[in-house]
Amino acid sequence: MPRQDAAGPPFPGGEAVAFQHYFSERPRAVHRRRTLRFLYRGRILTCVTDSGVFGSAGLDPGTALLIENMTLGKRDRVLDLGCGWGPIGLAAALGAPEGSVVMVDPNHRAVSLSRENLKMNGVRNAEVRQGSLYVPVGEDRFDLIASNPPYHAGRALVEEALAGAPAHLSEGGRLLIVGKGNQGIRYYQRWLEGLFARIEVLSRGGGYRVLEARDPRVDGSRGVSSGGVDAGSG
Repeated sequence: MPRQDAAGPPFPGGEAVAFQHYFSERPRAVHRRRTLRFLYRGRILTCVTDSGVFGSAGLDPGTALLIENMTLGKRDRVLDLGCGWGPIGLAAALGAPEGSVVMVDPNHRAVSLSRENLKMNGVRNAEVRQGSLYVPVGEDRFDLIASNPPYHAGRALVEEALAGAPAHLSEGGRLLIVGKGNQGIRYYQRWLEGLFARIEVLSRGGGYRVLEARDPRVDGSRGVSSGGVDAGSG
């Protein structure tokens, strides 16, 4: 997921950002806990956030747009990749009441908050694991992988997150991501075409796009070269 505090964008160049960011394992930001609420399928979810975690001031609009467009089967197995304080995973657990959700994040503070928020909202079909990207899930496969990727951690890490998705999707599984033009979402849309046969823009709003990728390519190619790809807005 993208962070809210000020930093240089990952385009052009996409280099990793050299500062303490929300994707750090142990953020050094002074604790500043707060309580917030958001509505999902007629239910008000109450959650705790903290500094050093993405979206600490409120539900990020990109994350909100992804959640609005997240269709689920009641028995789906879902991976929330980079869960932060847990809004995507919480929504997925409610949307797939007979399924299961695994939420992962390298940030110890995020993991603690997500566990607290699951308990606070009485959600029992989700668990939180600490670690980077797919390391915490081993060879597990999922019907849906959902993420607001860590754009400000650098292009290489985002591409690693996307490239790992096909190996962790069940047959017929889907990857769902959100991003803005200044985060390079059009670049990643083109990049995903090398990994998946079907890419659909599910929604646009506020400069964000929600992308759904299906049908991993057998050849496993890693997408188009970064040269010549328009990383502009929209």
